[in-house]
Amino acid sequence: MGGVIVESSRVSTHTEDFVVEGGFKDINKKKKRRSRRSKANYSLSACSSVSEIFVDESTLPGGISSSQQASSGNQLLLADDNFICSPISTMHLNEETTNGDILNQPLISHDLEEFIISKSVTEGFVSKETDGLVLIPRRVNSHAGPTYFPPHFSAEAVSKALEASELLRALFRVNAHNRLEAYCKVDGVQTDVLISGVMAQNRAFEGDTVAIVIDPPSSWPKMKGSNEILNESVCRTSCLEQSEALMLCRAMADNRYVNGMLDNGYQPFIHDSTKPCYGDDYNLLNIFEKLCYLVSLFPFRRPTGRVVSIIARSSRQDRIVGFLSVKQWLYSRDLKRKDSKKSKHQYNLNQGYILLTPTDPKFTKMTVPVVNLPISIKKRLEVGDLTVENDIVAAKVVDWAEDRYIPEACVIQIFGSGSDVEALIAAILLENAIITSEFSPETLTYLPHLPLELPPKELQSRRDLRNLCIFTMDPATASDLDDALSVENLSNGDFRVGVHIADVSYFVLPDTSLDLDAQIRSTSVYLLQHKIPMLPPVLSDNLASLKPGVDRLAFSIFWRINSMGEVLDHWIDRTIIRSCCKLSYEHAQEIIDGAFDNQDSSHCKNHCHELYGQFEWCDVTKSVKILNVLSNMLKLKRFKGGALSLDSPNIEFLFDEEGMPYDTVLSGRKDSNFLVEEFMLLANLTAAEVITRAYPSCALLRRHTEPNSRKLQDFESFCSKHGLALNTSSSAHLHRSLEHIRKELKNDPVLLDILMSYATRPMQLAEYFCTGNLKYTDTDWGHYALAVPCYTHFTSPLRRYPDIVVHRMLAAVIEAESMYLEGKSTFEDPIKNEMLSRCFTGLCFNEDEIRSVKAQEALSISASKYKLPRSETLADVAAHCNERKLAARRVKDATIKLYMWLFLKKKEILFSEARVLGLGPRFMSVYISKLAIERRIYYDETEGLTVEWLESTSTLILSHSIRKRSNRKTSPGKCKVLEEVALLINPTDLKLDLDFLGHCGEKHEDSQKNEIIGHNIRHQPAVFPLTVNLLSKIPVALHAVGGDDGPIDIVARLYISSYFQ
Repeated sequence: MGGVIVESSRVSTHTEDFVVEGGFKDINKKKKRRSRRSKANYSLSACSSVSEIFVDESTLPGGISSSQQASSGNQLLLADDNFICSPISTMHLNEETTNGDILNQPLISHDLEEFIISKSVTEGFVSKETDGLVLIPRRVNSHAGPTYFPPHFSAEAVSKALEASELLRALFRVNAHNRLEAYCKVDGVQTDVLISGVMAQNRAFEGDTVAIVIDPPSSWPKMKGSNEILNESVCRTSCLEQSEALMLCRAMADNRYVNGMLDNGYQPFIHDSTKPCYGDDYNLLNIFEKLCYLVSLFPFRRPTGRVVSIIARSSRQDRIVGFLSVKQWLYSRDLKRKDSKKSKHQYNLNQGYILLTPTDPKFTKMTVPVVNLPISIKKRLEVGDLTVENDIVAAKVVDWAEDRYIPEACVIQIFGSGSDVEALIAAILLENAIITSEFSPETLTYLPHLPLELPPKELQSRRDLRNLCIFTMDPATASDLDDALSVENLSNGDFRVGVHIADVSYFVLPDTSLDLDAQIRSTSVYLLQHKIPMLPPVLSDNLASLKPGVDRLAFSIFWRINSMGEVLDHWIDRTIIRSCCKLSYEHAQEIIDGAFDNQDSSHCKNHCHELYGQFEWCDVTKSVKILNVLSNMLKLKRFKGGALSLDSPNIEFLFDEEGMPYDTVLSGRKDSNFLVEEFMLLANLTAAEVITRAYPSCALLRRHTEPNSRKLQDFESFCSKHGLALNTSSSAHLHRSLEHIRKELKNDPVLLDILMSYATRPMQLAEYFCTGNLKYTDTDWGHYALAVPCYTHFTSPLRRYPDIVVHRMLAAVIEAESMYLEGKSTFEDPIKNEMLSRCFTGLCFNEDEIRSVKAQEALSISASKYKLPRSETLADVAAHCNERKLAARRVKDATIKLYMWLFLKKKEILFSEARVLGLGPRFMSVYISKLAIERRIYYDETEGLTVEWLESTSTLILSHSIRKRSNRKTSPGKCKVLEEVALLINPTDLKLDLDFLGHCGEKHEDSQKNEIIGHNIRHQPAVFPLTVNLLSKIPVALHAVGGDDGPIDIVARLYISSYFQ
């Protein structure tokens, strides 16, 4: 065999700062510094080479794992036909893999390992992803073309490997702060798998479903923030401990391990060993079981792996929003024109590529062939229009082959200027696949004509509640009113509380174009100043909306509740209601606060909407107060039962007449909000219980799994460091701990908001699922935050499609109950008759009765009538609704960021106090309470700034330095200037401004300067040297960046007073 050249290079963290022909500098010509010997022996590297070593291939070790690049220090990339091309920390090069060493044991079978080796990259390549010494081998005299990535496994090979449990299926998620760092979520494993570097990520995109292999534990890096000192020496564990560990991982694989115990109540003990011996039992485990086992043995290590195939592409690849960079291409074209005139040779000026930079940092930069650009952009490029770079565009990924360092894309839409609000909102909606088109004429044909006339059949079959005092309670501007409340005093002192939900399923029939449209949209999307409805507005805002004074169809759930807040019974039925009034949350809160006297309703008449029917305002105020008392009792019982509350203030914008934000306020929820929430939770819980009893294998529920244990431990450690006790053993203990912390921090609301924000980070996302899905057992149906065994969504059918499905299920259960009771004998006792009439939907039911042949036959007939979907179809519906709900959430978050950016752009600079959340030698994370946001301030590699990091005390000292730094890790052009890190103000200027402001009676002719100075008075600047600890208060300056010149963002800088300004 021949030799290979091993190049030693220092690699930049910037991965796409290169340009190819027609717009990019050739990556093979980025830097010229290399020795004469290297020029004679190998083709130019993709990285800048500073030295080289010639070694024989026979001396290089094999079988090296790809994600050992996660380790810090020097790295080596091997490119031999006998092993896969991948980086590895040099500290592992001499480790021998033996049958008794689990640290170096691969988690894949020998056959699969051979298959991976056979697909190794033919020519070495390393991504520019670390600031270390990187050794890059190249074949001497190799004529093969560059191949940057290993081939993906075929679909057939992946299918077989997954079936044989030799590969893991995972969801690929990218770190927004560092795209070279991605994490794969494997169902059933608490710790995500790190996929570090472009090679290991192997062309996977954010949101892809991928197949991965796991590296040996010897290459797993320490968890971030972990202070645990891991013992790498050989330690032996007893056979009992080993068997318990194996029992544990098998239980985790079978979903029988919950809260540290097996389902039989046995709690295994795992020896804290980092290098145990193991027997034949370990080798019998599949890759998932091995991963569970090793994660339990190495709790402070991060599993690493690599992508070998993409099982399902994320749809987000079809909608990449970003900006085009055309300057380099225009420069190259002008050079070609000059050369063409000199040589009289005709060049095709439409050749080459343009760089697309996505606004989402999770996506890599892309090349766009000029020939495939839209005609409108081509025309602008012909005249050298540089404003093309100011436009925000959408692109679709076309290809990312093994021989392409970055993917190729094509532009599919041009939105307009990157600073235009409408263009930015349009880009946000397209990026998240939000349907904004009008409803089709075919869809609208399924709606009844106005005014709505209730059919006599419905009047006869439904329970008439139009004489009951029913009212809605919503935001003042709401028009889609889908829930209403009522309460009655019973003669025995109990209360009958009713929740009445708009019967949308009456209008949206299964398998119609109206139903299909609602299913595709899945949810209404709420922007800050308007909404994109799931249903046609004529239905959501009129025909089905529970507007006051008109007859409406509803689903009603009634509970009999005693004075202690105990639910004694309930019944469900389809009804006709007529709301007497529309209360806003503000008005309801005034009633709760006692602003209105039951005997004097004149104030209500002057401040509220019109009251309909035979009721007086005293009836409404009395009902609101009773409901408030009952809701407080229910909430107290719910929290005693283990429920968890992580409520924190939300930011709200104040808009001017032109719809632009001019200020922000933090608003929290009040008693009126909690009143409605409590009864909606009870209604959803009741609906879940009813449909699960009747259709246990095809009910649509909503689950919330337990928090991420590692993140929860991090949160517990964070609280412990600051003297706050936290018990995370259960949701009930966590809630009680947080309530105690609220009392302790009542005088520090900012820190309390920070802790509440931190408490949400370990929480998993709730999701819809079908009970018949084999993926879940009945022990997986529970809702952690609510501490209930089953839960669903029933109360918002005007804006959530799952609620419509649940309504159909309830309608089927009610009809099946009626069919089953036909011919049943009655009792003389009216109470027994009432209980008999609700054998399916009542609080108490006979399980043997509902499982009887007659009952099952009635349920089956009713399910066919209402076209309830089969479990497979329902699982697909649930998955789609989950995806659309996440998209709506992303739209909301992006819209808030947009309006925050507009607010800061108008202010130019906002001075505020910030609290330090995270601290390290490179950057700090700060929380700005004014905007309820977290931002990072990077201070490493900054000219004029000396950084001293004291690891033992987690203390940072920043000092001003007038000397130029000589030992930089990056090139001079990559160093930041001090003004990027801190806004410096001269103390003399500040004093003059303050004196002038005081002399003018705190008024200034220049309103903008007056505004800035006013902020300076409230937030005095810091001075160098600046000493910072965790939770320190520091002044910062916030401002908006981007728009016409790149993605919008909000930047925080230190606010410093210095004579060196």
